[in-house]
Amino acid sequence: MELSRLFVSDTCFFSPPIRYSPVPALSTFFAVNLRINRRRRRSLCSASNNDTLLAGGGPVVAGDREKHEEDLKSWMHKHGLPPCKVVLKDKPCHNDPHKPIHYVAASQDLQVGDVAFSVPNSLVVTLERVLGNETVAELLTTNKLSELACLALYLMYEKKQGKKSFWYPYIRELDRQRGRGQLSVESPLLWSKSELDYLLGSPVKDEVIERVEAIRKEYNELDTVWFMAGSLFQQYPYDIPTEAFSFEIFKQAFAAIQSCVVHLQKVSLARRFALVPLGPPLLSYQSNCKAMLTAVDGAVELAVDRPYKAGDPIVVWCGPQPNSKLLINYGFVDENNSNDRLIVEAALNTEDPQYQDKRMVAQRNGKSSVQVFRVYSGKEREALLDMLPYLRLGYLSDPSEMQSVISSQGPVCPVSPCMERAVLDQLGDYFKTRLAGYPTTLAEDESMLADGNLNPKKRVATQFVMLEKKILHACLHATTDFINQLPDHSISPCPAPYAPLLK
Repeated sequence: MELSRLFVSDTCFFSPPIRYSPVPALSTFFAVNLRINRRRRRSLCSASNNDTLLAGGGPVVAGDREKHEEDLKSWMHKHGLPPCKVVLKDKPCHNDPHKPIHYVAASQDLQVGDVAFSVPNSLVVTLERVLGNETVAELLTTNKLSELACLALYLMYEKKQGKKSFWYPYIRELDRQRGRGQLSVESPLLWSKSELDYLLGSPVKDEVIERVEAIRKEYNELDTVWFMAGSLFQQYPYDIPTEAFSFEIFKQAFAAIQSCVVHLQKVSLARRFALVPLGPPLLSYQSNCKAMLTAVDGAVELAVDRPYKAGDPIVVWCGPQPNSKLLINYGFVDENNSNDRLIVEAALNTEDPQYQDKRMVAQRNGKSSVQVFRVYSGKEREALLDMLPYLRLGYLSDPSEMQSVISSQGPVCPVSPCMERAVLDQLGDYFKTRLAGYPTTLAEDESMLADGNLNPKKRVATQFVMLEKKILHACLHATTDFINQLPDHSISPCPAPYAPLLK
């Protein structure tokens, strides 16, 4: 990079960064923990079985009857699944006392473009199927309730039906997975307070807490479904939702649905979120995979994007999600995730006498008074180059310079070496502060991960915070490089009474 781009007469703004809209899509693993309502007769509830796994609870051993029960794939074939090219296999889970999780594997060699399976719509759970009315579905999901909450409530009541439910084999399979991701870990939404401390120093810990509170708000609105779509629930002789299920039960169901749901494209709103047997949680995520479940005429199918040998696990893609989303939604992280990123929020100082002028200039150049910058893994230097013009604008204090920026034909503002040093020092201090907020160093993280007996949740959390730290270290290194390119290191940073705020 040329030194002239760091100081002297530089542009205040470059092109705005690409904004992705992550799609909630493929993931893994489910378990709805339904507890019998003590106020109801025991004869009404049939969900508590010896072979039911309780999400977040202790290990439960499968009863002998499981050996004689119909497996998921056989059930699907009986109800319309055409011949397919996959089988279900077991994946042992280290340091986990529960049953192994299942996964979908190729039953024969596959080539790029081959359809691995095609699940008929009669075996797909969507709001259109649940509510039987697209208008009601749209009304519910625009009236304080999400599709995920409605789908979770439906399967919670279905589970109370036990073997009487058409979906019993599918629910039993989801129970077996216990909401575990491909690393055998549940979403942090189901972690205890002490387990959340594994994420100390990361903003994701607060995100998890905020997400749980959002789920609580949805729980408080569940009875809306009962009263607006009462005909749906006539088959269930149970209490209204908030009386039939505690918040903890609903949270487990919601987290499980969130980790399993598929976001279908080019379908009606009432069908866009779907639960697809043989899809998640039985398919694993891979960041360099582009195969996704697709809605076709009367079915949802998966065409593979790579060759497979018989026995290979089938992988899919769940959109350009950073590791923070993968962890919260699905309980795993991807060390090779090209979409992994951190957020840096910068804000113009509202106490600055020139705040309104600076706000106008920022908006003119595609930025806002509170601007979110996405720092992608491996592209930290580019992210800093996007931040610097915005920060320089915040450092301007001379009214004549500000007027020059306002009246200029292009987005040009003067940048002195002392201002550039002040901006870079602020950035460097910001990254150092964020790194100091973690209780462990990168070296300590690597040492912990070398322990084969490390608790699975702590292992995933450690992998996650280690990847965050690597991005922050790369940002700090790039900032130091920029400082070293300044021509005169004896120059003191210029004072900045109204410097931008970083968080």
